[in-house]
Amino acid sequence: MLKDIPYNQFILEVNRQLTSGGIFLNTMGEKVNTMVIGWGGINVFWGKPIFIVPVRKSRFTHRQLEDSGEFTISVPLDQDKHLKSALAFCGSKSGKDYDKFKECGITPAPAKILNTPIVGECPLHYECKVVYKQDIIPENLNKGINEKWYPDYHTLYFGEILACYIKE
Repeated sequence: MLKDIPYNQFILEVNRQLTSGGIFLNTMGEKVNTMVIGWGGINVFWGKPIFIVPVRKSRFTHRQLEDSGEFTISVPLDQDKHLKSALAFCGSKSGKDYDKFKECGITPAPAKILNTPIVGECPLHYECKVVYKQDIIPENLNKGINEKWYPDYHTLYFGEILACYIKE
């Protein structure tokens, strides 16, 4: 059973998971896809709860987000070995070349509001509609950060959190 919760109830856990193993960013377009993000987070912009996700322009997910304008986030909250393995695979392979759900034995389950599915095995989920996007502008970026992190630049997608829920 999925129970609606406040978007910020698990914000510390989301931040911990981002920095310690990543979370699933799910998209729908040409096909259902998931990738792993280790950057991003929950903020408030324009009086709305916003999940910011950075996606490099070269990624299959970038094209999916451009086409659909929506995404879901699925957060593993424990150290489940199966999900750790899925995170490792989905963080290193392209959805252009693989059906990551099939390869990892994870389930694309229906979301509550959006067409984009969630990872059924994860307990915590966010459904987001893109309300703004911004490409990283190399000239505006600190030189050290640019040299260390950028062979390929991100687009930052600001997704209004339309639903947040946990599996009971």
